[in-house]
Amino acid sequence: MHKVSVKRQITLPKALCDKASIAAGDYIEVFEHNGKLTVVKQTTGISAGSLKHLQPKHAISDKESLLDALNDRA
Repeated sequence: MHKVSVKRQITLPKALCDKASIAAGDYIEVFEHNGKLTVVKQTTGISAGSLKHLQPKHAISDKESLLDALNDRA
């Protein structure tokens, strides 16, 4: 069990950092969902190319796209 400091800091166990390849100086992101925290190491370029298969529809204007998105939310 780990204790949260007065500054709300925690120490990540070395074994978990090793498993997640987290080292001193790395950037992490912390997410909360339903009262649980998840720590994710930020990796440059991890999502590069994940949307490259999508192509813009030049026949649709930005204004039309915006209005369509707003209508979907209504």
